[in-house]
Amino acid sequence: MAPSIPNFEQQRVKVADGVTLNVAVGGAGRPLVLLHGFPQTHLMWRHVAADLAADHTVICPDLRGYGASDKPADPDGTAYGKRTMAADTVALARALGHERFALAGHDRGALVAFRAGLDHPSAVTHLACLDVLPTLDMWAAMRGTTAAVGFHLYLMAQPPGLPEQLIAGAADAFFGHFLDAWTGDPAAIPADVRAAYLDACRAAIPSIVADYRASAGIDVTHDQADRDAGNRLRMPVAVLQQDWGAALGYDARALWAAWAPDLVHTTVDWGHFMAEEAPKEVAAALRELLAR
Repeated sequence: MAPSIPNFEQQRVKVADGVTLNVAVGGAGRPLVLLHGFPQTHLMWRHVAADLAADHTVICPDLRGYGASDKPADPDGTAYGKRTMAADTVALARALGHERFALAGHDRGALVAFRAGLDHPSAVTHLACLDVLPTLDMWAAMRGTTAAVGFHLYLMAQPPGLPEQLIAGAADAFFGHFLDAWTGDPAAIPADVRAAYLDACRAAIPSIVADYRASAGIDVTHDQADRDAGNRLRMPVAVLQQDWGAALGYDARALWAAWAPDLVHTTVDWGHFMAEEAPKEVAAALRELLAR
Protein backbone atom coordinates (compact mmCIF):
# COMPACT_ATOMS: atom_id res chain seq x y z
CA MET A 1 0.00 0.00 0.00
CA ALA A 2 1.28 3.47 -0.89
CA PRO A 3 2.24 5.60 2.12
CA SER A 4 -0.20 8.30 3.23
CA ILE A 5 -0.84 10.72 6.09
CA PRO A 6 -2.83 8.82 8.75
CA ASN A 7 -6.44 9.98 9.23
CA PHE A 8 -6.24 12.45 6.35
CA GLU A 9 -8.74 12.39 3.50
CA GLN A 10 -7.42 12.40 -0.05
CA GLN A 11 -9.20 14.77 -2.44
CA ARG A 12 -8.83 16.21 -5.90
CA VAL A 13 -9.59 19.93 -6.10
CA LYS A 14 -9.78 22.06 -9.24
CA VAL A 15 -7.77 25.27 -8.82
CA ALA A 16 -7.52 26.61 -12.39
CA ASP A 17 -8.64 25.76 -15.91
CA GLY A 18 -7.20 22.33 -16.65
CA VAL A 19 -5.42 22.05 -13.28
CA THR A 20 -6.58 19.83 -10.43
CA LEU A 21 -4.47 19.27 -7.35
CA ASN A 22 -4.14 16.12 -5.28
CA VAL A 23 -4.71 17.14 -1.66
CA ALA A 24 -4.67 15.49 1.76
CA VAL A 25 -6.88 17.21 4.35
CA GLY A 26 -7.24 16.44 8.04
CA GLY A 27 -8.05 17.88 11.45
CA ALA A 28 -10.27 20.78 12.46
CA GLY A 29 -9.68 24.38 13.46
CA ARG A 30 -7.92 27.36 11.95
CA PRO A 31 -6.71 26.41 8.45
CA LEU A 32 -3.04 25.81 7.69
CA VAL A 33 -1.74 24.97 4.21
CA LEU A 34 1.56 23.07 3.96
CA LEU A 35 3.50 23.12 0.67
CA HIS A 36 6.16 20.51 -0.05
CA GLY A 37 9.60 20.84 -1.63
CA PHE A 38 11.85 19.00 -4.09
CA PRO A 39 12.19 16.10 -4.76
CA GLN A 40 9.13 15.27 -2.70
CA THR A 41 5.34 15.31 -2.49
CA HIS A 42 2.86 16.27 0.21
CA LEU A 43 4.00 13.14 2.08
CA MET A 44 6.99 15.09 3.45
CA TRP A 45 4.56 16.73 5.91
CA ARG A 46 3.15 13.43 7.21
CA HIS A 47 4.46 13.79 10.78
CA VAL A 48 4.00 17.56 11.12
CA ALA A 49 0.53 17.45 9.57
CA ALA A 50 -0.66 14.70 11.90
CA ASP A 51 0.63 16.69 14.90
CA LEU A 52 -0.94 20.01 13.85
CA ALA A 53 -4.24 18.39 12.91
CA ALA A 54 -4.98 18.18 16.64
CA ASP A 55 -5.98 21.86 16.55
CA HIS A 56 -5.95 22.95 12.91
CA THR A 57 -7.50 22.06 9.59
CA VAL A 58 -4.33 21.01 7.76
CA ILE A 59 -4.27 21.08 3.96
CA CYS A 60 -1.38 19.34 2.18
CA PRO A 61 -1.44 19.51 -1.62
CA ASP A 62 0.92 18.17 -4.20
CA LEU A 63 2.04 21.30 -6.05
CA ARG A 64 1.05 21.52 -9.70
CA GLY A 65 3.56 19.50 -11.65
CA TYR A 66 4.38 17.22 -8.72
CA GLY A 67 3.03 14.01 -7.23
CA ALA A 68 -0.50 13.13 -8.29
CA SER A 69 -1.46 16.71 -9.19
CA ASP A 70 -1.96 17.77 -12.80
CA LYS A 71 1.08 18.66 -14.89
CA PRO A 72 0.06 21.23 -17.50
CA ALA A 73 2.25 22.14 -20.43
CA ASP A 74 4.35 25.28 -20.15
CA PRO A 75 4.48 26.91 -23.59
CA ASP A 76 5.36 30.42 -22.43
CA GLY A 77 7.32 29.89 -19.21
CA THR A 78 4.55 31.02 -16.83
CA ALA A 79 2.67 27.80 -16.01
CA TYR A 80 5.12 27.03 -13.19
CA GLY A 81 5.89 30.58 -12.15
CA LYS A 82 5.48 30.99 -8.43
CA ARG A 83 2.79 33.59 -9.01
CA THR A 84 0.74 30.97 -10.83
CA MET A 85 1.39 28.33 -8.17
CA ALA A 86 0.57 30.82 -5.41
CA ALA A 87 -2.76 31.48 -7.12
CA ASP A 88 -3.34 27.71 -7.08
CA THR A 89 -2.82 27.75 -3.31
CA VAL A 90 -5.31 30.54 -2.70
CA ALA A 91 -7.86 28.89 -5.02
CA LEU A 92 -7.38 25.59 -3.20
CA ALA A 93 -8.03 27.12 0.20
CA ARG A 94 -11.11 28.92 -1.09
CA ALA A 95 -12.47 25.76 -2.70
CA LEU A 96 -12.21 24.12 0.72
CA GLY A 97 -14.04 27.03 2.35
CA HIS A 98 -11.17 29.17 3.68
CA GLU A 99 -10.76 32.79 2.59
CA ARG A 100 -7.89 33.30 5.05
CA PHE A 101 -5.30 30.76 6.10
CA ALA A 102 -1.80 30.30 7.48
CA LEU A 103 0.79 29.02 5.03
CA ALA A 104 4.06 27.12 5.42
CA GLY A 105 6.34 25.89 2.68
CA HIS A 106 9.57 23.96 2.41
CA ASP A 107 12.13 24.38 -0.38
CA ARG A 108 10.18 24.89 -3.65
CA GLY A 109 6.97 25.13 -1.66
CA ALA A 110 8.53 27.92 0.41
CA LEU A 111 9.11 29.94 -2.77
CA VAL A 112 5.44 29.47 -3.65
CA ALA A 113 4.48 30.48 -0.12
CA PHE A 114 6.71 33.57 -0.30
CA ARG A 115 5.03 34.66 -3.53
CA ALA A 116 1.57 33.98 -2.06
CA GLY A 117 2.44 36.21 0.89
CA LEU A 118 3.42 39.06 -1.43
CA ASP A 119 0.57 38.63 -3.91
CA HIS A 120 -2.25 37.73 -1.49
CA PRO A 121 -1.62 39.48 1.85
CA SER A 122 -5.33 39.59 2.65
CA ALA A 123 -5.53 35.79 2.40
CA VAL A 124 -2.28 34.68 4.10
CA THR A 125 -2.42 35.35 7.85
CA HIS A 126 0.95 33.84 8.83
CA LEU A 127 3.86 32.65 6.71
CA ALA A 128 6.64 30.11 7.36
CA CYS A 129 9.47 29.37 4.94
CA LEU A 130 11.77 26.39 5.54
CA ASP A 131 15.36 26.25 4.27
CA VAL A 132 15.33 28.63 1.31
CA LEU A 133 16.27 32.15 0.39
CA PRO A 134 13.95 34.30 -1.73
CA THR A 135 14.74 33.79 -5.40
CA LEU A 136 16.63 37.05 -5.98
CA ASP A 137 18.80 36.51 -2.92
CA MET A 138 19.40 32.86 -3.83
CA TRP A 139 20.86 33.74 -7.22
CA ALA A 140 22.98 36.52 -5.72
CA ALA A 141 24.41 34.09 -3.15
CA MET A 142 25.35 31.45 -5.72
CA ARG A 143 28.81 32.50 -6.92
CA GLY A 144 32.25 31.01 -7.32
CA THR A 145 33.09 27.41 -6.59
CA THR A 146 30.69 27.29 -3.64
CA ALA A 147 27.84 27.48 -6.18
CA ALA A 148 28.60 23.87 -7.17
CA VAL A 149 26.23 22.78 -4.39
CA GLY A 150 23.42 24.23 -6.51
CA PHE A 151 24.38 22.64 -9.82
CA HIS A 152 20.80 21.48 -10.36
CA LEU A 153 19.59 25.10 -10.36
CA TYR A 154 21.76 25.86 -13.37
CA LEU A 155 21.03 22.60 -15.15
CA MET A 156 17.26 23.04 -14.96
CA ALA A 157 17.48 26.72 -15.90
CA GLN A 158 18.54 25.75 -19.42
CA PRO A 159 16.09 25.94 -22.36
CA PRO A 160 13.67 23.02 -22.80
CA GLY A 161 15.18 19.83 -24.18
CA LEU A 162 18.59 18.98 -22.81
CA PRO A 163 17.86 19.13 -19.05
CA GLU A 164 14.82 16.87 -19.41
CA GLN A 165 16.75 14.40 -21.56
CA LEU A 166 19.73 14.22 -19.22
CA ILE A 167 17.58 13.75 -16.12
CA ALA A 168 15.35 11.15 -17.77
CA GLY A 169 18.48 9.15 -18.62
CA ALA A 170 19.22 8.58 -14.93
CA ALA A 171 16.14 9.78 -13.08
CA ASP A 172 16.50 7.70 -9.91
CA ALA A 173 20.17 8.56 -9.61
CA PHE A 174 19.44 12.27 -10.11
CA PHE A 175 16.55 12.62 -7.69
CA GLY A 176 18.00 10.10 -5.27
CA HIS A 177 21.19 12.15 -5.07
CA PHE A 178 19.34 14.97 -3.33
CA LEU A 179 17.48 12.65 -0.98
CA ASP A 180 20.87 11.26 0.07
CA ALA A 181 23.02 14.38 0.06
CA TRP A 182 20.54 16.64 1.86
CA THR A 183 19.43 14.20 4.56
CA GLY A 184 21.13 14.33 7.94
CA ASP A 185 19.31 11.21 9.17
CA PRO A 186 18.64 8.68 6.37
CA ALA A 187 16.14 6.85 8.58
CA ALA A 188 13.89 9.91 8.41
CA ILE A 189 12.93 8.94 4.85
CA PRO A 190 12.06 5.22 5.01
CA ALA A 191 12.22 2.98 1.97
CA ASP A 192 8.52 3.16 1.09
CA VAL A 193 8.47 6.96 1.24
CA ARG A 194 11.70 7.22 -0.74
CA ALA A 195 10.22 4.92 -3.40
CA ALA A 196 7.09 7.07 -3.55
CA TYR A 197 9.19 10.21 -4.06
CA LEU A 198 11.27 8.61 -6.80
CA ASP A 199 8.19 7.23 -8.57
CA ALA A 200 6.52 10.65 -8.46
CA CYS A 201 9.58 12.49 -9.73
CA ARG A 202 10.26 10.01 -12.50
CA ALA A 203 6.74 10.68 -13.79
CA ALA A 204 7.09 14.47 -13.57
CA ILE A 205 10.45 15.38 -15.11
CA PRO A 206 9.20 18.03 -17.60
CA SER A 207 7.09 19.84 -15.00
CA ILE A 208 9.75 19.71 -12.28
CA VAL A 209 12.27 21.18 -14.71
CA ALA A 210 9.71 23.83 -15.70
CA ASP A 211 9.30 24.77 -12.04
CA TYR A 212 13.04 25.31 -11.68
CA ARG A 213 13.32 27.04 -15.05
CA ALA A 214 10.70 29.56 -13.89
CA SER A 215 12.96 30.47 -10.99
CA ALA A 216 15.58 31.63 -13.48
CA GLY A 217 12.98 33.49 -15.52
CA ILE A 218 9.55 34.80 -14.62
CA ASP A 219 10.10 34.43 -10.86
CA VAL A 220 13.11 36.74 -11.01
CA THR A 221 11.06 39.30 -12.91
CA HIS A 222 8.26 39.23 -10.34
CA ASP A 223 10.58 39.37 -7.32
CA GLN A 224 12.61 42.23 -8.79
CA ALA A 225 9.43 44.20 -9.43
CA ASP A 226 8.40 43.78 -5.80
CA ARG A 227 11.84 44.77 -4.56
CA ASP A 228 11.86 47.85 -6.80
CA ALA A 229 8.40 48.83 -5.53
CA GLY A 230 9.39 48.29 -1.89
CA ASN A 231 6.75 45.61 -1.38
CA ARG A 232 7.24 43.50 1.73
CA LEU A 233 5.47 40.71 3.57
CA ARG A 234 2.81 42.16 5.86
CA MET A 235 2.08 39.12 8.01
CA PRO A 236 4.13 37.49 10.80
CA VAL A 237 6.89 35.44 9.19
CA ALA A 238 8.99 32.56 10.54
CA VAL A 239 12.05 31.20 8.74
CA LEU A 240 13.79 27.97 9.72
CA GLN A 241 17.08 27.57 7.93
CA GLN A 242 20.31 25.63 7.96
CA ASP A 243 23.44 27.76 8.21
CA TRP A 244 24.11 27.88 4.48
CA GLY A 245 25.28 31.44 4.91
CA ALA A 246 28.41 30.29 6.73
CA ALA A 247 29.45 28.29 3.65
CA LEU A 248 28.25 30.66 0.94
CA GLY A 249 29.09 33.96 2.62
CA TYR A 250 25.79 35.70 3.31
CA ASP A 251 23.72 36.81 6.31
CA ALA A 252 20.49 34.85 5.91
CA ARG A 253 18.61 36.73 8.58
CA ALA A 254 19.46 40.10 7.06
CA LEU A 255 18.34 38.95 3.62
CA TRP A 256 15.00 37.75 4.98
CA ALA A 257 14.51 40.83 7.16
CA ALA A 258 14.61 43.01 4.05
CA TRP A 259 11.43 41.26 2.92
CA ALA A 260 9.75 40.57 6.28
CA PRO A 261 9.55 43.30 8.95
CA ASP A 262 7.79 40.95 11.42
CA LEU A 263 10.35 38.13 11.28
CA VAL A 264 11.54 35.37 13.55
CA HIS A 265 14.56 33.74 11.89
CA THR A 266 15.98 30.56 13.38
CA THR A 267 19.16 28.78 12.31
CA VAL A 268 18.85 25.01 12.80
CA ASP A 269 21.02 21.91 12.35
CA TRP A 270 18.30 19.42 11.46
CA GLY A 271 19.24 18.76 7.83
CA HIS A 272 17.39 20.05 4.79
CA PHE A 273 14.42 17.70 5.09
CA MET A 274 13.60 19.10 8.50
CA ALA A 275 9.89 18.28 8.53
CA GLU A 276 10.90 14.62 8.38
CA GLU A 277 14.08 14.81 10.44
CA ALA A 278 12.79 17.06 13.24
CA PRO A 279 8.97 16.99 12.96
CA LYS A 280 8.26 17.82 16.62
CA GLU A 281 10.51 20.86 16.47
CA VAL A 282 9.02 22.04 13.17
CA ALA A 283 5.47 21.61 14.48
CA ALA A 284 6.39 23.56 17.62
CA ALA A 285 7.89 26.37 15.53
CA LEU A 286 4.73 26.56 13.43
CA ARG A 287 2.57 26.72 16.56
CA GLU A 288 4.74 29.57 17.85
CA LEU A 289 4.23 31.41 14.58
CA LEU A 290 0.48 30.92 14.67
CA ALA A 291 0.37 32.33 18.19
CA ARG A 292 1.91 35.65 17.08
